[in-house]
Amino acid sequence: MSAPDQPAATSDSMPAGQAASGAQATPADADDISLLDLAQVVVENLRLLVLAPLVCGLLAFGAASLIAPTFTASTRIMPPQQQASGAAGLIQSLGALGGLAGSVGGIKNPIDQYVAFLKSRSLQDALIDRFALQERYDTALREDARRVLSGRVRISGGKDGLITIEADDTNPQFAADVANAHVLELGQLLKRLAVTEAQERRVFFQAQLEAAKANLVRAELALKATGVGVETLKSDPKAAVEGVARLRASVTAQEVKLAAMRGYLADTAPEFRQAQNELTALRAQLEKNRLETLPSSAASAADGETSYIERYREFKYQETLFELFAKQYEVARIDEAREGATIQVVDPAVAPERKASPKRSLVAAVATLGVFFVLLLWVFVRQSLRNASQDPQAAAKLERLHSAWRGLLGRR
Repeated sequence: MSAPDQPAATSDSMPAGQAASGAQATPADADDISLLDLAQVVVENLRLLVLAPLVCGLLAFGAASLIAPTFTASTRIMPPQQQASGAAGLIQSLGALGGLAGSVGGIKNPIDQYVAFLKSRSLQDALIDRFALQERYDTALREDARRVLSGRVRISGGKDGLITIEADDTNPQFAADVANAHVLELGQLLKRLAVTEAQERRVFFQAQLEAAKANLVRAELALKATGVGVETLKSDPKAAVEGVARLRASVTAQEVKLAAMRGYLADTAPEFRQAQNELTALRAQLEKNRLETLPSSAASAADGETSYIERYREFKYQETLFELFAKQYEVARIDEAREGATIQVVDPAVAPERKASPKRSLVAAVATLGVFFVLLLWVFVRQSLRNASQDPQAAAKLERLHSAWRGLLGRR
């Protein structure tokens, strides 16, 4: 009768220490946090997690309302379209032989190039002077004004071949003026830069033409200072020296033309070789008909007559050279106009009606969500520390961590 009761008696007679150790040996993952525990923590701190983010969002909305609104004005332009010049067209028409001529002019990507022009220091300095931006931005140095201007203006090129210029300012009309002024200053910058092959030739021959004009004026003044007499006029030096003067001028113009062609043609290009052959023929003709020394009859003339003939020859030389450079300059101007070297404004900037920033609703929403997630993280961390403080092992670890931290800070 007592046998069935023996297991129960054995169980009841188990030592208390063994029962306690068994209970400690089978904990159900006390460190694991279930979704139910997380929900309980959120509910317990629901008032804090709701009210604090809403208050911060309202404060952010009010702070954004106090900030002066910023307006953005934009303009879109189409840069000049580069076209191949007559020399380039001739080389390309040669087919496989055109490769021997090398690249013509190194045509660049116009979008990237003009974007770089719009961001250049020269153009920014012109805008600073135009709008007195140092005073407006309250900067002592021009470099600081350029930095502020770069932060308020965005320039980008699109795949559609258009360049967009966006300017920000608290005054909508001023933002539009700054965006449009970029286009005006770009036009002024291009006037003194040689961008395309035709522009390079135009600038080159313009400089040569101005130099030839100055030499022509000096030669004309020197000719007038000789005091020509009746006997000198009878010698009629025009027929004697005008032909040589024209040949010399043609040789000089051809040399200058070859120097200009080296900028956009290779030495093996057919057009370049043809120009070299023309120069060789002109030099041979000049050598054959050279009249650098006067004839024996003219050598016995008076010094005044000889001086007049030499100065007249120099005058005719400079006059012919000026005419040749003038023709080359006009041809370059025609090619430049044909390339369409003008900036076309697709959409001019107008004063914006809506502000671009600050967006008060977005600021309030970001502030509310940010504070909510920060508080949520803080609540979970606080609850974890509380749970850890109830566990002897975790409490000991926290105490050691606290001691190490105080030692790092120099506190004992």
